[in-house]
Formats: sequence, structure tokens, C-alpha cells
Amino acid sequence: MNFIDYGPVPNSEGLPGVPARITAQHKGRYEIACEYGLSFARLKTGEYFAGSELFPTVGDYVMIRYIENGDSQILATLPRRSFFSRREPGAEREQAVAANFDYVFILQSMNANFNPKRLERYLTIAWQSGATPLVVLTKADLAEDPRSFLARAEQVAVGVELHAVSAHSGAGLEKMRPYLQPGKTVVFLGSSGVGKSSLVNALAGEAIMAVGGIREEDARGRHTTTHRQLLLLNSGALVIDTPGMRELGMWSVDEGLQDAFSDVEQFFGRCRFADCSHEREPGCAIREAIAAGTLEEARWQSYQKLKAESIPRGALLRRKQAWSKDVAKNKKQREKTL
Repeated sequence: MNFIDYGPVPNSEGLPGVPARITAQHKGRYEIACEYGLSFARLKTGEYFAGSELFPTVGDYVMIRYIENGDSQILATLPRRSFFSRREPGAEREQAVAANFDYVFILQSMNANFNPKRLERYLTIAWQSGATPLVVLTKADLAEDPRSFLARAEQVAVGVELHAVSAHSGAGLEKMRPYLQPGKTVVFLGSSGVGKSSLVNALAGEAIMAVGGIREEDARGRHTTTHRQLLLLNSGALVIDTPGMRELGMWSVDEGLQDAFSDVEQFFGRCRFADCSHEREPGCAIREAIAAGTLEEARWQSYQKLKAESIPRGALLRRKQAWSKDVAKNKKQREKTL
């Protein structure tokens, strides 16, 4: 195994330490790949808890102080080319999921798990990440009418490639190969039971992940993936597998909404009044499009719901500034106490 197999390393010239990539995270301990092989590392608390560094997540490139017979020390997080996050369930804070990937495979299975509303959420966050999303409909061999699932997915996956595959029969897998080139990283997203682990195994050509069953009554699966992890396939491609997420709260997704709902936002700016609320005003382009059948009411409602959940960038900046002030204040208090 060579470190170069884990993707192109960002420019780290002039920075102290050795570059490494995060391959898994276990609370405060990280699995890493570097020029010395696979090992473990922990954060250098001074840099990270003082607020000067971004906390790393799976897929991140970091600089480490390598320790041969113990946990290395993570000194800094290198710039990201893409980043995926969500609102942490039950909390008002951002939860990092993955970083530095090229494609996002959004998986839904052709059974009771198929959910267009959930697909809209995944697409919005995938576009926001800065990578290219693809919709992959799994278990095509079990669907009585795969075309009906593809047609429903096309209604919400505007401008996104769709693929129907079967990990069991191998149908459609060849269409996935062009995205799995050496050095390319793909994130797999989907709820439990959609067949993420089975698809990873099929693409890898070997059983590298545990596979769980699903309940027949509701097609929901068990969490066979318990933590995010970066996997190196024989093809040289890398896969970031994530645990099934039934809750996918919006964080800041302004750009993601523009791409995921381009069929909605194309009507913005066409209303008679600049401050149109798109409710009852005369000359509202949104209401006219819905009445004419060129825009579905359900799509407009989905857009409004996700927009309302998203935290605007201005609010994020104010929260970050307030948090930084709290960190500095607490640091001064600790120093005074000591």
C-alpha cells in the first residue's frame, strides 16, 4: 500500500509534519493512511480546541507528527475541495460527514424504502458539497416495474444522472465503473436497507463489508455500517461509506438548493412585484407556473420546507464569531486560574 493510492494530496509545502488522510473516526481517535502505512492519530488539542483549525472528518487530508509506536499527533487540516455535512440530530450544530470526494452516489432501493422527499434532501446536500451527485436505484432485480421508480426519481433529480443497478445480478454495475477510477473518491449516501454494503462489495469484487438483512414489512435495514470509513478498492478508487441516515437535517445549503431545485428557481425574478411572497399576489410567476402545470405544487412546498430548515450563511458567520469569542474568553479564564 502506498500513500499515493489514497488520492491526490493537497499542497502542503512549508507546513510542518507529514501529510496523511483520515480513513475512519472513532470519537477522539482517528485511523490514518500516510507514507509509513496505516496507523492511528489524535488531535493536537492546542491547535484544534483554540478554534484555529477545522476538526477533521473522514476523507480529510491532515498534517501529522508521526509517532512510530503510538498514536501520531494531528497538527493541521489541509484545505478541502469538497465537504458534506448535516445538522446534527437533536442539536443546533453542524456535523461533518465526509470531505475531499469527487462524486456522491445517492442510493435508494426499488421497494418501500424509495422516498422522493428524502431524495430531494440528499440531492440538495450533495450539490452543496461541491461534488457531482448521481442517483443509484438499487435492487433492480427485485422490482416488478423498475421504470416506474426511474420515472419518479427523474421528477426530483433534475439534471442528475440516474442508474438502476443490482448488486445480486450485476445488472447496471458496468455503468458505475467510469466513476471508480484510481485516485477518485466516492461517497455513498442512503438510509439503512438500501444495499450500500452489498453494492460496495459488488463493485470491489470481494466481501469487504458486512451485509445485513431488511425487515420484510417495511423494507428497513439494520445499521451494518456503524461509523464512516474510507475504503480502497482494487480498482484504485476510494469509497467513503456512511451509516444509514434516516434524519438528514439541513445546515447551510443555499447553493445546493439552486442546483437541486433549478426547476423552481428559474421562476424567481419573473414576478410582477420584486418583494413577491409567492402566495396571493397578482402576477406571481410561481403561482402562475403551478396553475399552468409547469411547476408541481409538491416541488414548491419541498423547496420552501428545505429553505426554511437551512441556516443562512450570515447566521452561520455570527454563530462562528460568537463561538470564537467564547473560546477565547474560556482560554483566558483557564490561564488566569492556572
